[in-house]
Amino acid sequence: MFENLSDKLDRAFKVLKGQGSITEINVAETMKEIRKALLDADVNYKTAKTFTDDVKQKAIGQNVLTSISPGQLLTKIMNDELTQLMGGSTAEINFPATPTVILIAGLNGAGKTTFTGKLANFLKTQKNKKPLLVAGDVYRPAAIEQLKVLGSQIGVEVYANLESKDPIAIAREGVAMAKQGGYNVVIVDTAGRLSIDEAMMVEIEQVKAAVNPHEILFVVDSMTGQDAVNTAKVFNDRLDFTGVVLTKLDGDTRGGAALSIKSVVNKPIKFVGTGEKMEALDVFHPDRMASRILGMGDVVSLVERAQQQFDEKEAAELQKKIRKNKFDFNDFYSQIQQIKKMGNMKDLMGMIPGVGKAMKDVEVDDNAFKAIEAIIQSMTPYEKSNPDSINQSRRNRIAKGSGTNLTEVNRLIKQFDDMRKVMKQMSNPAAMASMMKRMPKM
Repeated sequence: MFENLSDKLDRAFKVLKGQGSITEINVAETMKEIRKALLDADVNYKTAKTFTDDVKQKAIGQNVLTSISPGQLLTKIMNDELTQLMGGSTAEINFPATPTVILIAGLNGAGKTTFTGKLANFLKTQKNKKPLLVAGDVYRPAAIEQLKVLGSQIGVEVYANLESKDPIAIAREGVAMAKQGGYNVVIVDTAGRLSIDEAMMVEIEQVKAAVNPHEILFVVDSMTGQDAVNTAKVFNDRLDFTGVVLTKLDGDTRGGAALSIKSVVNKPIKFVGTGEKMEALDVFHPDRMASRILGMGDVVSLVERAQQQFDEKEAAELQKKIRKNKFDFNDFYSQIQQIKKMGNMKDLMGMIPGVGKAMKDVEVDDNAFKAIEAIIQSMTPYEKSNPDSINQSRRNRIAKGSGTNLTEVNRLIKQFDDMRKVMKQMSNPAAMASMMKRMPKM
């Protein structure tokens, strides 16, 4: 995500390297490179020009402290301006009534139905809501079936009327069912439509009038770049939607839609889709996204993802085992499963400051854990619980059973032993204090 833009911005900042102050002369070349980088990322021209003019205005004449370089100061100004460009602050879903009605709109193929399922899962697991999905796409073959499959995967009820071809009536019936059934959120999926198809645009206006939604979310495929922004403007003129959802952001290294859409339609980005799994949906935080674009990582989001997966009770039990040096392969396997649920590995590593740039040309296989899992699964229950019992003959058997080789098994066991030693040290306050004292020398 934003890989090419981050790389080009990094090169642009190097123009100021070694300069003692930010002046109109030395900042002009940098701004030219930044504007070019934004245009290459498919950012709207007017947005790119206004943005670089604003950054230049704020940068010129700034005194550079001896502790930082002009490039670092400009990065700070850029970070603030990018945050404002993408909305300034986080805009979450509002729940003004029970049930809260959310209408989903967008183009064909933007990923509306998948997002509808992801949103229901998010509201159920993160917001403790009881959502009802309404299958309002009566035109696309299998759209209703797709929503039912997604609903069964996440344990959410789906209202569908297979006898009707009237999306307006279906939406109205779905809201009525939600009121009777004690649901506190209704999410109405609708058919994809082109802005030039007047009949379909009138239809979604009628759906809006029928259910009077509290939120209208416009779903955009971020890979369509400026086309997505232009389409959003046309839809907003007709529907006056409350927020934007950018899908497939994990597949777009340019990110022009994310940077342009707020300034063009003046509506906030509320969610971003970052993968195919039902959990791959993030609330959009402009400040965190700006930080990631500038290669500064996003530790807060990384911690939040970890908190969503790690159970407090389980963590407390694990801590006790670590203190007693009882951490075993069962625990290790469990931790791997939780990490996998957090999302794409390269995306996770990109959230760590400095790692994103280092990993930009490295392909990270999402199946990287497969060999480790196979080795652990080839151990007997006794071996998993007693790692020190795994002698040479057991290692040979594990290698054969897992389809790996002895070198891989030995490497995993060595890494596991090293990790246990570090964990034991970290659980000992005296050892931690000693380590902290040595840190400055290191």
